[in-house]
Amino acid sequence: MSKRLVVSSLAAVAAVAAGTVVFVSSADAAVPDKPEISRATAHYTAAAGAGASLTFTASVTDNSGIKNLRVLAWPASSGLAPTAAEMRDVEEATCTATSATVTKCTYTVKSSAKEAASLPEGVWHVSALATAKDRNTTFAPNAAAFTVNH
Repeated sequence: MSKRLVVSSLAAVAAVAAGTVVFVSSADAAVPDKPEISRATAHYTAAAGAGASLTFTASVTDNSGIKNLRVLAWPASSGLAPTAAEMRDVEEATCTATSATVTKCTYTVKSSAKEAASLPEGVWHVSALATAKDRNTTFAPNAAAFTVNH
């Protein structure tokens, strides 16, 4: 066998092996064993004298599917640091499966003008706890942030 053929063959084997590793890694990344929260955004809107609303959206992925996503918004100035255990008792987002493993979740809360005026100004954080159908969980203490201005 010529040196050129051996080198070419080794290069081809290395390329195939590298491609296989990348493919396996990509497949594993696409469907995680534990819930994965991505594309999380928070939008706060307030109109003078008309109240306010907060909408938090996220994509949640898990190989077993998603059971629920619990959401808590809190002012950074409060010093609050919710834990995963505390998140089990907060409100749930409305979730709709877009496939067997991916779910889009939306949490919306509205407040009166009086309630909105009493909210602390500044940066707020949104914490999220995703629970999969196989009961695995993922806690995102700072899944998104937004600012409240009066």
